[in-house]
Amino acid sequence: METEMEERRCGFVALIGAPNAGKSTLLNRLVGRKLAIVTPKAQTTRSRLLGIAVAGAAQLIFVDTPGIFTPRRRLDRAMVAAAWAGAEDADATILLVDAARCRGGSPDADTRNILERLPGERPAILALNKIDLVRRDTLLGLADTLFRERKFDSVFMISGLTGDGVDDLKRHLAATVPVGPWLFPEDQLSDAPERWLAAEITREQVFLQLHDELPYAATVETEAWQERPDGSVRIDQIVYVRRPGQRAIVLGEGGKRIKAIGARAREELADLLGRRVHLFLFVKVRDNWIEDPERFTALGLDYNA
Repeated sequence: METEMEERRCGFVALIGAPNAGKSTLLNRLVGRKLAIVTPKAQTTRSRLLGIAVAGAAQLIFVDTPGIFTPRRRLDRAMVAAAWAGAEDADATILLVDAARCRGGSPDADTRNILERLPGERPAILALNKIDLVRRDTLLGLADTLFRERKFDSVFMISGLTGDGVDDLKRHLAATVPVGPWLFPEDQLSDAPERWLAAEITREQVFLQLHDELPYAATVETEAWQERPDGSVRIDQIVYVRRPGQRAIVLGEGGKRIKAIGARAREELADLLGRRVHLFLFVKVRDNWIEDPERFTALGLDYNA
């Protein structure tokens, strides 16, 4: 009879795909808890995030990565490099494809570029996402087209939003990751520091509430974290923007906008941390933050990528 240690499995699974393919939504669904922020804005995810799930005797360590696209700026290049780095050492890679975006059953340009670079010797799974928005015959045609371009080990049709097909994908991964000891405690959901997760929660609200008004170049950093005797926590954060006019947009008339952002972020943080949160937000102009090596380090990105 095999020992418990021999029966256990553990493996890293990279989630890669074009921007807005639904990687963060899928990660949250697989883990069973919101870890990655989700907005309609392209390239919302900027750095690698681990999400940890247990499925039977297997511990699955999911690597959520930025969307892979043709980079134009230093930040773009760093994000794309982080995505490929996240997939390099993984035991398996899931290529997530937004099926609703593939017109006429053909992959979009970003997905096609990923296919060309995806290593042929590594195990890879094709997951067609957003199947609730696409006709079944279109899905089958798309799956056939992609499979002919790259021999995938398995193909799954899923919806990260509704959960359709996700349990089947998770069971498959649990049965195929390598045999070995778990790398994290059973109840741990991520390796990300709480300060970083807190900044991401606030950045999500900045994007959600100002999606059409605020340019892509905004970021949030947790400046201070103070544990209080009553078990609550005080969190001070800075929203960095590049222009004085953007600062005015984030603040809103009489500070109403930043208060609304803070109120919603505070609710999300209280749920994430399981305790009362006192959140204080400040908005600062830093014109060169998008070219500042320190900001890249704070984002977990390589400035020289």
